[in-house]
Amino acid sequence: MTIPRAFLPLALGLFTLLLACSCGQEQSGAADQDSSLPVAVDPIAFTLEQAQILSELPLACVGQEYPNKLGQTLGSAEDLGEPTALHPAFYGCFDWHSAVHGHWSLVRLLKTFPDMEKAAQARELLARHLSEDNIAREVAYFQGEHAKGYERTYGWAWLLKLAEELHTWNDPLARALEANLQPLTAHISNAFVAYLPKLQYPVRVGTHTNTAFGLALAWDYAQTLGDARLKEAIRERALAFYGADAQCPLGWEPSGADFLSPCLEEMDLMRRVLDPEAFMAWSAAFLPGLLQPGFSWEPARVGDRSDGQLVHLDGLNFSRAWVFYGLANQYPETFGHLRALAHEHMAYSFPNLVGDQYEGGHWLGTFALYALETREAPNP
Repeated sequence: MTIPRAFLPLALGLFTLLLACSCGQEQSGAADQDSSLPVAVDPIAFTLEQAQILSELPLACVGQEYPNKLGQTLGSAEDLGEPTALHPAFYGCFDWHSAVHGHWSLVRLLKTFPDMEKAAQARELLARHLSEDNIAREVAYFQGEHAKGYERTYGWAWLLKLAEELHTWNDPLARALEANLQPLTAHISNAFVAYLPKLQYPVRVGTHTNTAFGLALAWDYAQTLGDARLKEAIRERALAFYGADAQCPLGWEPSGADFLSPCLEEMDLMRRVLDPEAFMAWSAAFLPGLLQPGFSWEPARVGDRSDGQLVHLDGLNFSRAWVFYGLANQYPETFGHLRALAHEHMAYSFPNLVGDQYEGGHWLGTFALYALETREAPNP
């Protein structure tokens, strides 16, 4: 297997991490002879060294124009164009939404580890891509006749996540970038508010169009920035869509190309929207097994990481982890036992973030970073 030069630092770092985990397992092997006993898994370290490793993925892809999946609807030959012409800010990482959350990853890493090795490179890239002119051209694309549903709601949600991260980053560069991004941020917020009352039924899949995931990220943005209209629109739809749900069938998950859990993403949204008493009652009806201290769920197994669909399951492990971490942080007495399960899911997929394929490298680092961010978040 040949590893691209840009990914060598990440590959070496992850290999070192994997060896460390293996050694720990060998040393404790004698105590784990009974396979029915739970096996303790140490959490992935989120250190400066890990941040530098994770930064390699977005730095390598946000400026990589090809291969590219535009996902556009063509109204005429005039709509044809190179990715850099159509989306001058978010043209890399294979598709628009991955480019957006690649930029979010860089902001998050700079915010958490401002002294990381490639901080200057990351800052220069953000300033160049998120220029006022580039964002104006992105807004113009969304205002096109055939682009009203473009990237709805997955890409919309990640754009708002990027805006939220810039807003909470205490840095002069963040103030400039937030101002540049604001016209697109406002367009996406307004698009959510206009769209949600028309959406009569939620989309309950494990991929991009999952309604609960999009609403959860949008809720965080609305909560942080005080976007009352958007917050109320999300609350109304969340309660209408999910308020009476019960006995979500975890046994039906995962589908073969999921990177989100339909059941868990719904729970992740409702923990935000409901007050504690209401959420406890709702969760007891929705996923009663999750409240049991002995609850277990095997990480999703990936059969071929060179397959762009099958590698989605590594993303599923990260997204399950961020839901488990979020529940454990917000309700430690009820869901604290899920933290170990989140560690287990992270430990399976984290060492496989990089390889000789582009299918996972352009997005999986973001999912791992979001899971780590959720793990470290203080109790709401």
